[in-house]
Amino acid sequence: MCRYESGDSDTIFLSVYFMRTNEYHDLIDKERYQVFIFHCPVTFPLNFASHPWFVCNEKGNITRWEVLDRLNGNREWAYLHKDYFPTFSGIEIIPFTRTEPLWKGTLLKQVDGELAKRMIDVITSSHEHYPIKEYSLIGTNSNTYAQWVLDHFEELDFKLPWNSFGKNAAKSPVREFVLRLRDGLKG
Repeated sequence: MCRYESGDSDTIFLSVYFMRTNEYHDLIDKERYQVFIFHCPVTFPLNFASHPWFVCNEKGNITRWEVLDRLNGNREWAYLHKDYFPTFSGIEIIPFTRTEPLWKGTLLKQVDGELAKRMIDVITSSHEHYPIKEYSLIGTNSNTYAQWVLDHFEELDFKLPWNSFGKNAAKSPVREFVLRLRDGLKG
């Protein structure tokens, strides 16, 4: 959905479905534990696929957690990132720019209370426990990480969208075969 807008100057801006996400700030309750599951389209030209991330509210301490298609500066974290993008904004529309325009984030699920506190514990310690250290567009990716977190909570009645390609990659027999083959070649 596109429309043209005219700013204060003579410049014309193309507004696509991106960025403006101030409405989500009102959901934060600084007296509670909350987890928000967001998603947005993947970077162009793969924008038919979904990219998820978690926003954790630990009584006012807000963090964003996700797996991205670039290594973290901390090698032990591999592709896992904390607060790489603005909390409620999506990822970049144009690959590797890390600047506007960013996709608009869409809230998929909000979790509050004790379950949120338990989810926050898993998410914020995932840099120590998330077992996958590789990234692939059609294999393990941001959806694999999100599904890994969700799999810790059977009581959470939630499924990632159909276009969350890679959400089942961690359980794939093909992935296991490739890892065994790769590890055999190293030895």
